[in-house]
Parts: sequence; C-alpha cells; structure tokens
Amino acid sequence: MLVTFKSKASAEVTMFDYDAKRILDLLNKDVKIGVITAEEGAAAIAKLEAETSESRAHPASDSVQHDIAAHHNEAGDDSGHEPVQTVNFANKIYPLLEMLREAHKHNNDVLWGV
Repeated sequence: MLVTFKSKASAEVTMFDYDAKRILDLLNKDVKIGVITAEEGAAAIAKLEAETSESRAHPASDSVQHDIAAHHNEAGDDSGHEPVQTVNFANKIYPLLEMLREAHKHNNDVLWGV
C-alpha cells in the first residue's frame, strides 16, 4: 500500500505505508489519514531531523531496530526475516522532510489519506 503526502508548498511525496508508518509513529500520527498543521511543522521537522541524524550516525543499529520491529508481529511470532535494506531510513525521510520544510516556510499544512 502507498501513502501520498500533499501540500500546497511542493509536489506530492509517495512512499510505502510501512515507511510512512515508521515516520508518522515518530510524530504520533495515524498512517491512514491525517494532517501535520503549519503550527506543528517546526516540531515535526526537528523530530525528523533528529531521527535522520541518528540513522546516519548508527546505520547498523537502525537496520537492527527495523529488523526487530519487522519480525515481531501481533502474535509474537519472530520467524520471518526482513530483507536487507539498501536505502537507509535517513534517505527515506528526506523527501517528506523537504516537503515539511517548504510547507513550514509557506505556512501550509501537509495532508495524507484525503
């Protein structure tokens, strides 16, 4: 499934729902539908920049954390194996982070699921 982020300040950003969920969980937002208001923009940017820095500083630990989250489903089953990620989390955040920066600069919201 795909999630498409929209803002009047920039072009749409589309990503897989599992990547969007990981980002939106950081911002305490629902992956199905939501908004990051212009007022929330600065705080959202700061959180995502911090996560980007952490991901770049510790790429192996980021990969391990992603693998742990992917293995433990609701039933507690950890038998699956996540494929190796070739694109790190910091790179996946980048397009949305740029959209948020533009939206914040122009005092616009970022929407998805609408």
